[in-house]
Amino acid sequence: MTPEPRPLAVAVLGLGLVDPETPVIHADDRGLLRGLAAFETLRVYGGRPFAIDEHLARLRRSAERMGLALPPTSDLGGLAREAIDAAGVAECALRFTVTGGPAGRGPVAMVLLNAVPSDLETVRAVGISLISLQLGTDPRVRQDAPWLLDGVKSTSYAVNMAARDEALRRGADDAVFIAAEGTVLEGPTTNIWWRRGETLFTPSLEVGILAGVTRAWVIRLADDLGYDVEEGWFRRSDMAAANELFTSSSVRELMPVVRLDGEVLAHGRPGRAAMALQTALRRAAER
Repeated sequence: MTPEPRPLAVAVLGLGLVDPETPVIHADDRGLLRGLAAFETLRVYGGRPFAIDEHLARLRRSAERMGLALPPTSDLGGLAREAIDAAGVAECALRFTVTGGPAGRGPVAMVLLNAVPSDLETVRAVGISLISLQLGTDPRVRQDAPWLLDGVKSTSYAVNMAARDEALRRGADDAVFIAAEGTVLEGPTTNIWWRRGETLFTPSLEVGILAGVTRAWVIRLADDLGYDVEEGWFRRSDMAAANELFTSSSVRELMPVVRLDGEVLAHGRPGRAAMALQTALRRAAER
């Protein structure tokens, strides 16, 4: 397995820039011991973090749901700016992480900058394959169980990463979660979209999925491009019968899907809505 590349820059609140080799998490940090930590990842275009206010607002909502103290937003934004300036790169991925810290010592907040995968445009041009993985949780149960932390972006990502690994083991690129009674949810790190005619469909936030920042931008841009958007409770058969299928996320942006569970979808190639939305998203980011 190829080792993960080292971060381009690391900055820690209260310490400023630190060498990526410098340890900053204590052995008794509650983020390490109990998973009490929240994070956000976004893209930097032309040296400017895209939709940073939306990401920091979601980070705060996640922290509040977990009972995690969060430093002031202005401090986190300043930390990001310090890391971006130090890295000296125009485009990269920026990650905020806030952990619970050791008991009685308060949270630890940090920023990591990483290179964007170099093959994204090549992959986007041909599309990706998904497998569907069933979860045992019924979304209707999740709505009545706030302790399940649906829609929270925490570092408790073991299931998500196991799903990605399972997709790779089966020869696919990524996965989509299906609830116990067949409802389409989301990918391990993405929101799911499909098109029929001039209407785009995506699972409703009411099913307990993450309120993706890029998802919100797609809804906004779809209207500009003349597409209707329908959010709701949909089944795998709805998704499989679509004219095109794609995912959205902050780092990978819009990614067309051409295979689902080993079967070539109707279009067999990247669809027009995904490509048009990708162009519109990039223009919005670069503005």
